[in-house]
Amino acid sequence: MLSRTADHLYWMNRYTERAENTARMLNVNYETSLLPQSAAVAQLGWQGLLSISELLPSYQALYGEVTPQGVMEFMVTDEDNPSSIISCLRSARENARAVRGTLTTEVWETQNQTWLEVNRMLKSGALQRDPGQFFEWVKFRSHLSRGVAVGTMLVDEAFYFMRLGTFLERADNTARLVDVKFHSLQSDFIGNANQKDQEYDFYHWSAILRSVSGFEIYRKVYRDVIRPERVAELLILRSDMPRSLHACMNEVVANLDLVAGEGMSSTQRYAGKLHAELQYGKIDEILQTGLHTFLTEFLDRVNDIGSRISRDYLMPQAA
Repeated sequence: MLSRTADHLYWMNRYTERAENTARMLNVNYETSLLPQSAAVAQLGWQGLLSISELLPSYQALYGEVTPQGVMEFMVTDEDNPSSIISCLRSARENARAVRGTLTTEVWETQNQTWLEVNRMLKSGALQRDPGQFFEWVKFRSHLSRGVAVGTMLVDEAFYFMRLGTFLERADNTARLVDVKFHSLQSDFIGNANQKDQEYDFYHWSAILRSVSGFEIYRKVYRDVIRPERVAELLILRSDMPRSLHACMNEVVANLDLVAGEGMSSTQRYAGKLHAELQYGKIDEILQTGLHTFLTEFLDRVNDIGSRISRDYLMPQAA
């Protein structure tokens, strides 16, 4: 496959996944902002969302004070912000158009219709009327895009690069979410809190789980009250949790093996080492050494894997 074609397919899915993850994070912040809390605590939540995407300095340069309305505008409709939902969906559609001949008609039409529909919805004021419903729509279109690809695409190199883009982006976003939210919500209530503190933390941990479609899974797996260390275990080490770091790296390693051909490349070995640490890791060991340290190192290594994939497979090779 031409490296240029692989590059477009890879980034088409990364941008689609990024739009979904941005919608998930905005939705959880919007829902938690409706809970009884001080203005200072609510503002920390919106600041945390910008920190997850490393966009706080860019936001402050344009908008100054962090406000819910400003963050919504910056993260949804600001076309100058490359990580906004509108920018991500536009980039996904442009990448799809560049490789129209490689995609099935159904995959192309799904991407194109998403772009046309999101513009219509934003112009009609759908975001202002019901932010929650708009974010659910973005998530649904991302689900639809993946489902249509699985149901109609030939399972070949094109499909493998699409999957690589999806799960590398998902791993990055899940790690950022866990890192920032654990920092902001890590409380002293464990063991000796009053009832009000416990209720407050329950709703916030529940919101975090719902942001990765993990609340019902948590209840099924643990059958217990929501505990921070178990939330961390679910979102980092459980391979049967679709959005966990372990599950994402399962897919990254499997699809890297499929595109690499004969012989093991340095990129495969590098990704395999990270995958093995998640496969055989224990949450107690991770918490003992420091969750923030572990997640920061994970993000660095995931970004390095992305750079290695670009170097090995996506950029045109010198003659």
